[in-house]
Amino acid sequence: MRDGQGIADGQHLRILQVLEPSGGGSGRHFIDLCAGLAACGQTVTAVYSPLRAESRFVDELLALPLHEIITLDMHRAVGPWDLASYRAIRRLIRDKGPFDIVHGHSSKAGALTRLATLPGRNPPVLYTPHAFRTMDPTLGSKGRLVYGGVERLLGRFFSDRVICVSPDEYHHAVALGIPARTLRIVANGVKYPPGNARSQTRAHFGIAHEHLVFGFIGRLVAQKAPERLIRAFASIADQMPQARLVMIGSGEREVELRAMIQTLGLDGKAQIRSDMSGHDAIQAFDILVAPSRYEAMSYAMLEAAAGGLPLVLTAVGGTSVVLENGVNGFAVPNSDEIKPLADAMAAFRDPLMRAQLTAGALSRRNNYRLEKMVAETLAIYRDLLPQTTPCPMIKHETDSRLRTTGDHTTLRLANQIGE
Repeated sequence: MRDGQGIADGQHLRILQVLEPSGGGSGRHFIDLCAGLAACGQTVTAVYSPLRAESRFVDELLALPLHEIITLDMHRAVGPWDLASYRAIRRLIRDKGPFDIVHGHSSKAGALTRLATLPGRNPPVLYTPHAFRTMDPTLGSKGRLVYGGVERLLGRFFSDRVICVSPDEYHHAVALGIPARTLRIVANGVKYPPGNARSQTRAHFGIAHEHLVFGFIGRLVAQKAPERLIRAFASIADQMPQARLVMIGSGEREVELRAMIQTLGLDGKAQIRSDMSGHDAIQAFDILVAPSRYEAMSYAMLEAAAGGLPLVLTAVGGTSVVLENGVNGFAVPNSDEIKPLADAMAAFRDPLMRAQLTAGALSRRNNYRLEKMVAETLAIYRDLLPQTTPCPMIKHETDSRLRTTGDHTTLRLANQIGE
């Protein structure tokens, strides 16, 4: 058991949040959770690795009124450098604390923070995987054995709570051997995407009013399977001359995907852009398509659902949370066979079908609020620390405290390996 010292009524929690990758959903979750906790009066120290940090993530994090923001080198790959990161996190917890809660996000930061807060007189430690590595269907048997074994060991013996972001991820964790008593589900929440600049946003992408826009938001990597979408769109482009494809993102497959668009004769109909955030670009879309190979809970699908867009999704983690098949979109098999995906997209040729699915999407748009995610996470923290104070009403993002910058400190710790 951890050192479960009580928190007196009226005292705010001192929370350490740690993240290695800053891109994609894990970075979005980290920003939103830190902002929400600070907005309800908690003292938040945020630690992130600068090695893969995206500039947009850093800018957003630095704009938050947090107690302290610290950079600490963490590498994605496993290697001897992890010892330096481990020692730096241990020293940080000792020197910057005491903390009431330590919360690691994604596999590397999650492993390091849990090992750095070994059982004893340490704060409770939590872990949010943001999709277990073993959820990847392309992972080989050896990788599945190794990653699964590590997650099972850390989940059973080094975690006070493991927070899953969807029922699918929860069931996967149970199958890995992580005790159900340790697991909790807190679905990701989102800010409502803007809706007052649709014409301007479409004009930014060269999209006319009469065009039907299929949109994609995500990293251009194998997990997100963007090549499936390009091939499916190519197969229906002649049937749907008014259809357009806008893909928002960047990543290791970008050059290959741009060449694919050109080879398939989609110039002028399909484009890849990274000059606008997905949150802002959504209002240009008519339908969101996410053909991912695996997910825990995609922020793109959540934001599209909150924006009232119909969805075309592969049947992966989180899909069942946002999609009722035939009501607000279509679920398709998780396969490289593109015909089911293309057929689902082609169904939007029918104006009546499109109107029905859009109406179904609009009726569900209030189900994905960010405030709920923050409140449920804070409730889990409180459960680990008896006699904590309730969280005041979380203020809207335009609260004056969220427009000012707190006392930020940036430290370089990874090379200071002495204890």
